[in-house]
Amino acid sequence: FVSSLFLGVGKTTLIQKVTQALKSSGVPIDGFYTEEVREGGRRTGFDVVTLSGKRGPLSRVSSDSSTSRREYRVGQYVVDLVSFEQLVLPVLRNVNHGSDAEKKICVLDEIGKMELFSQAFIQAVRQTLTGSGTMVLGTIPIPKGKPLDLVEEIRNRKDVKVFNVS
Repeated sequence: FVSSLFLGVGKTTLIQKVTQALKSSGVPIDGFYTEEVREGGRRTGFDVVTLSGKRGPLSRVSSDSSTSRREYRVGQYVVDLVSFEQLVLPVLRNVNHGSDAEKKICVLDEIGKMELFSQAFIQAVRQTLTGSGTMVLGTIPIPKGKPLDLVEEIRNRKDVKVFNVS
C-alpha cells in the first residue's frame, strides 16, 4: 500500500504508472482509482475510474451547507455512495470469485474516508485481502485525527507493506 500525509503528492499517478507497466507485461489486473474533477482550475470533486474504463462520480462539492440525513460528507464534498458502489463492488466481486487460475492483482486507489461510508465496500476489501493468491496494490491515508478502522487494520497486517510517499 502507498500512503501519504498530503494530497497531491502523486499516489494515484504512481498507481496508474505501475498499473500500466503491469498491464503491458500481460499481468492480469483489475480494480479502480480515484481521479480529481476540475472545473475552471478548481477541484469540484472526485470520480471513480475502473481499470476496464468505467467512470462515475465519487463526490462533488456541495452547493449548500445544510445536510440531509442521507448525505455522506467529507469536508465540502458530498459522497455519491450509490455511484461508487455500482462501479466498485462488481470489480471486487469479480476479483474475489475468480478461480485460483484467474487470480490477479487488485488495485484499490483509494481506501479513505469517502470510500469507507460503504459497509459493502469494507466487507469486499476485507474479503479481497484475505483471499488466497490475490495481491493488492492500494493507497491509504496517513492517520490524522481519528483513525479509520479499516485503514489501521490494513496498516497493521503482517502481510502488508506500506510505502510512505512525500
